Amino acid sequence: MIRFENVSVTYDGAPAPALQGADLTVPEGELVLLVGPSGVGKSTLLGAVSGLVPHFTGGTLHGRVTVAGRDTRMHKPRELADVVGTVGQDPLAHFVTDTVEDELAYGMESLGIPPDTMRRRVEETLDLLGLAELRDRPIATLSGGQQQRVAIGSVLTPHPRVLVLDEPTSALDPAAAEEVLAVLQRLVHDLGTTVLMAEHRLERVVQYADQVILLPGPGLAPVMGSPDAIMAVSPVHPPVVGLGRLAGWDPLPLSVRDARRKAGPLRERLSALTPPRTAEPPAAAPVAQTNDLFLRRGRVEALRRVSLSVRPGETIALMGRNGAGKSTLLGTFVGMHEPDAGSVRVGGAAPHRTSPRELIRKAGLVPQEPRDLLYADTVAAECQAADRDSGAAPGTCRALVGELLPDVPDGTHPRDLSEGQRLALALAIVLTSRPPLLLLDEPTRGLDYAAKARLTGILHALAAEGHAIVLATHDVELSAELAHRVVILADGEIVADGPTAEVVVSSPSFAPQVAKILAPQEWLTVPQVRAVLADGS
Repeated sequence: MIRFENVSVTYDGAPAPALQGADLTVPEGELVLLVGPSGVGKSTLLGAVSGLVPHFTGGTLHGRVTVAGRDTRMHKPRELADVVGTVGQDPLAHFVTDTVEDELAYGMESLGIPPDTMRRRVEETLDLLGLAELRDRPIATLSGGQQQRVAIGSVLTPHPRVLVLDEPTSALDPAAAEEVLAVLQRLVHDLGTTVLMAEHRLERVVQYADQVILLPGPGLAPVMGSPDAIMAVSPVHPPVVGLGRLAGWDPLPLSVRDARRKAGPLRERLSALTPPRTAEPPAAAPVAQTNDLFLRRGRVEALRRVSLSVRPGETIALMGRNGAGKSTLLGTFVGMHEPDAGSVRVGGAAPHRTSPRELIRKAGLVPQEPRDLLYADTVAAECQAADRDSGAAPGTCRALVGELLPDVPDGTHPRDLSEGQRLALALAIVLTSRPPLLLLDEPTRGLDYAAKARLTGILHALAAEGHAIVLATHDVELSAELAHRVVILADGEIVADGPTAEVVVSSPSFAPQVAKILAPQEWLTVPQVRAVLADGS
C-alpha cells in the first residue's frame, strides 16, 4: 500500500538529511506504529506519505514514495486526498467548520462527491465512530476525545485507503485515548484501512500495532519489524518493555496482561521489599491555596467546592478526564479567572487582583499551547525578552533552554520547533523568573521519553529547591515518577486527594503500567524496581 524506495529528505539550509535511507513497505490493512526519539524524521516520514513533504514543507526528496501506486512527488496533497487522510497532533487546528456534521461533510464537498453519497457516508461515519448523538453539537463544546474522533471522521468520509496520524492520543485522558484506539482497531480489522501512526506514548499503543517502524537516530535508516523484535532494541520503549528487559523476560511482553502472566516470580521477590519514595517536603505554610472555590464559565460550573493547598517543595499532579476542570483550576492561580465564590491565594494575594509584573514573581504557567507565550522571531530573542521581563541575569533563559533543548540554534524561529520543543522553550521562559509556584498544563505533550526524562530531572531539582509544582496531566507515567500527591477532578470537583501510590494503584484509569503489573504491591515505576534489585535486597 505504501512503498518507500531509498528515500531521503533534506530541508533547505539543513546540514544533514531529516530522513535518510528509508526503504520499506507498509502492507494494506495493518496498523503500523512509527517510533523513535524526537528529531529523527518521524513527522517528515508521515509528511512524505501525505504529500506535504516536499510540496508544502519545501526541501528535496530523493528516492520514491508511492501510495496505492501514486508517486507523492508527482501528486500534491489535494490529489492524494481520496487515498490518504491525515490527522495532526492538534484536532482544533484541523477543523474548518463549526458543527460535527458539517465537518464530516466538508472533505467530500471539496472533492465534489455527489450529495446522496455524501449523506450516506456521513451517517455511516457517525455510527462507526459513535458520534450520532453529537451530530448537531458545536465542535468547540466537545471533549478532547470527541474532537479527536471528529477529526478522524472528517478524513474518513472520502473513504481513504490510508490514514496517517501524528500523536493521536497526546492530548487525551486515558479513557478518551482508549476510545480513539478502539476506533482505529475497528478501521483496520473491519474496513481494511491502513493506519500509519506516530506516537510518543507507547504504553498506550504498542500492543495494538501489527508492525513497528523504528527511526533509531539521525543519519540512520529506518528499521521495520514485529513489535516485540523492535521493542527489544528500541531506544524508546514503554515501561512494560523496560520492566521486561530488567526482569529478563523473553519474549518481551507488550501489554499489561502479558506482563502479569510472567510477573509471578518478580512479585514474589519484591513482596518483602519497600518501594523507594520521593522524600516528602517539610511542613510549611502553603504557597497557594483555594477554599471552597466556585467558578462558572458561561453556563457551566467549571469548579465546585474546590479546596486545595500547595506547599513549598511539593509536586501535585491534577488528573481527570478531559473537561474535568484541570486547566481552569491552573488558570485561577495566575488570575485568568475570577472566582464566583470562595477564595484563591497565591503568595498571600488574590491573583486576579495582582498586577502581571508582580504575579510573574509569584506564579508561572506553561499553557497547553506553548505558542501562546511565544511572539519573537528567534529562540535567542525569546530568551532575551524573558531575561528582561523577569529581571534575571542575561543568559539565564538561554542556559535553561540548553538543558531542555540541546543543539537548538539561537536563530531558530519558534514556529520551526516541534510541539515538544516549543513546550520546552515556553517552560524555560517561565522558569527564568524562578517563581515559587510553577504550573504546567500537559507538560509532556509531544515529548519523547528522553525529553520527558530531562523534564522530570529539572522538575525534581526545582522541587528540591523549594518550588511548588502543580501539573495538569493525562500522563500517568509522569505522575508516578514525579508527584508527591495526586488530585483527581471530576466535573469540577475533587474526588480524590492523597499520596500518589494510594490514589493510583487501585485506579484502572490512572495507574501506571508497573503498578498494574505488580499490583497489589505499590510499585509505580521501573526505576523503583531497578533500585531495589541493584541493592541486592
